[in-house]
Amino acid sequence: MTSVNIHVGSDFDDYLKEEGLTQEVERVAIKRVVAYQVGQYMLNQGLTKTEMARRMHTSRASLDRLLDPENSSVTLQTLERAARALGRRLHIALV
Repeated sequence: MTSVNIHVGSDFDDYLKEEGLTQEVERVAIKRVVAYQVGQYMLNQGLTKTEMARRMHTSRASLDRLLDPENSSVTLQTLERAARALGRRLHIALV
């Protein structure tokens, strides 16, 4: 008797949905992208963490949380401060 693989032909999104992991994976991915983007803008502008924190009117610890891709406890206020400190605008959309 041969077994049938129910996942043949399905995609990764289907798997995440079946396992109830879609929201968690999306949340982690978004945070990683934000942390990466902020870090890249800082690098391109030659900003140290100390200078970036000063521009954001916050602590280095708060900036470290923003730059930590594993830490998802970042507020909109922190994101807005980071964007302004980098001469950028924060754009959030529901899709």
